[in-house]
Amino acid sequence: MNIGHLYLLLLKGTVTAFAGLASLPVIQESLVDHYHVLTNEQLNEAVVITRSSPGPVGLYVVSVGYFAGGLPGAVAGWLAMITPALLIIPMVHFVGRRMQHPRVRSVLQTIVITSAGLLLAAAIPLGRDGLTGAITWAIAVICFILLLTTKFDTLWMILGAALVSLTASSVGLMAYL
Repeated sequence: MNIGHLYLLLLKGTVTAFAGLASLPVIQESLVDHYHVLTNEQLNEAVVITRSSPGPVGLYVVSVGYFAGGLPGAVAGWLAMITPALLIIPMVHFVGRRMQHPRVRSVLQTIVITSAGLLLAAAIPLGRDGLTGAITWAIAVICFILLLTTKFDTLWMILGAALVSLTASSVGLMAYL
C-alpha cells in the first residue's frame, strides 16, 4: 500500500474519532475489511502493544502503520496521530472565546456523545476476540464492577488480571481462558 494513502486512511480514523481507541472501528473498516492490508489479529496486537506501554492510547496507530507498511508505515501512523493535535490548537483558540454560545456547546456535546459511541464500537470486537472462556469473562465482569463502584487504579486491575490469567494457564486451566 502507498504510504501516502496509508497516512490518509489513518488520518481519517484519528481526525474523526477525537479519542484514542475510538478510531479503531474506522481503521478496522479501512485497513482490515476494505483494503485487507491488516488482519484482525494484527490490529488487536497493535492495541495490546500500545496498552502495555506508556503513552497516549491513540499511539496504537503507529503500530498499525508499522504492521501495514513497515518503518515508513510507522512514520505515516505517527504523522496521522499528531496531525489532529496540531489542527486542534487553532480550533481551541477559536472555540474558547465562543464557548458559551449554544451552537458551539451543542457541537461539543455531540462530539463527546459520538466519541463514546465510537469507543463502545471499538470495545465490541476487542471483547469478542479476548473473551474466550469463563476465566476471561470473570476477569472482565469483576474489572467492570470495580471500575463502576470504586476508585481502584486500573494498573492494579491489569496486573491482577495478568496474574490470574498466568496462574490459570500454569495450573492447566487453558480451556477456561
